Amino acid sequence: MVLGPVALGLVVGLWGLRRGGSLWRDEAVTYDMARRPLPDLVGTLAHADAVHGLYYLVLHGLFRICGDLDPLLVLRLPSVLAAAAAGGFVALLGQRLAGPRAGLLAGAVFVLLPPVQRYAQEGRGYALVCALVAWASYLLLGAVRSGSRRAWAGYGAVLLTACLVHEFAVLAALAHLVSLPRRTRRAGLAVTVAVAAGLAPLAVLSAGQSEQVAWIGGPGAGALLGFAGVSALGAGCAVLVKGPPARFALPLLVLPALLLLLLSLIKPLYVDRYVLYGHLGTALLLGAALDRLLRRGHVLGVAAAGAAVIALLPATLHLRTPESRTDDVTAIATAIRAADADAIVFMPSRRRVWTLTDPSSVHGLRDLALKGSPSASRTLYGTELPAPEIRTRLLAAGRVVSVRDPAGQPVDRTAQESTKRRVLDRYFVECGTRSVQGARVTVHARPGRC
Repeated sequence: MVLGPVALGLVVGLWGLRRGGSLWRDEAVTYDMARRPLPDLVGTLAHADAVHGLYYLVLHGLFRICGDLDPLLVLRLPSVLAAAAAGGFVALLGQRLAGPRAGLLAGAVFVLLPPVQRYAQEGRGYALVCALVAWASYLLLGAVRSGSRRAWAGYGAVLLTACLVHEFAVLAALAHLVSLPRRTRRAGLAVTVAVAAGLAPLAVLSAGQSEQVAWIGGPGAGALLGFAGVSALGAGCAVLVKGPPARFALPLLVLPALLLLLLSLIKPLYVDRYVLYGHLGTALLLGAALDRLLRRGHVLGVAAAGAAVIALLPATLHLRTPESRTDDVTAIATAIRAADADAIVFMPSRRRVWTLTDPSSVHGLRDLALKGSPSASRTLYGTELPAPEIRTRLLAAGRVVSVRDPAGQPVDRTAQESTKRRVLDRYFVECGTRSVQGARVTVHARPGRC
């Protein structure tokens, strides 16, 4: 019963895993961090991205072990395995809550959900968090049944590991608390407090790195509608199935995302992938609902399930293309390599990440704003010179390639970024721009020298 969803998860995850050799900026950060020397990696985490530190350390060890294997495969395979394992745990959860067939259907639904398919093929830690939260959820049911301290301790240890991979997994503990029978809530609360205490050092460290999430804006209409739609679907399934599946799964689906949305009223923090594990609840409810319809002999329910699988096919195919992600680091690096210039500027500086996976793309190009490389400065994107020095270097350059976000995107207002734009606009002309997925690569020269 468990093997079916696991096998399906592996097939779906491995299918089109390389996405034509493309990767996007967040994966580029993972790749760069994981391949830094261990002292540099640990030193960087003291100043930036500590929230992903454990995941980077795991990938660092994996790259050391795998040596010269295909780096894209090494980068993404842990997520494939984690998503498949999560599907297996969802099947076990569904079996315990609603029966074998409901578990089988829930596990299959989970690995087919488009958000799960996406992060099953990305070199980031969200699929791993899903697997750990699913495992912890299964252990929680065992602890409720047995009441033993060892079972509660096992649940707490796995959940704490999930939180250390990404700290917003702690919101799953609150969803678990709500779903517990009254007689076990004291034990559940004690474990939650212990998990929070274990997470506290990382939370304090990452709170001091809050500039890492400064890019997050308030939740837009799309995010709110998405949350409302999935919550309504889950609530509808809960009304149909009732009982233990609804009491356990609905809080897991709704509460983590809702709490993060409410926190965003104070400080914007909501990004749907941060609570991807909420779809464990989505899958459990859908699996139980489908099982209920099958038991009642509802032909329309079976037909609707088949139609849903067919309807997912376009999204499934799209997720395996470079266009499915915000940008394509591989294509951007190729465009930079083809540019006829002797210097480069990144606008904004964090877009230097686009070249970290392929340093040869900037070979022979002087980075006019760079003060310290990402690895040497133990930062994610490197450090930059003061604005006056950037201006001097730009004015001394002949042909400069700028690497920018697509037109219409907000621009940074720092002195360095304003200087780059002002000097290029005033003293240079654009010789040509190549637009690639998520970026513009433009060659600038003095008037009359294009």
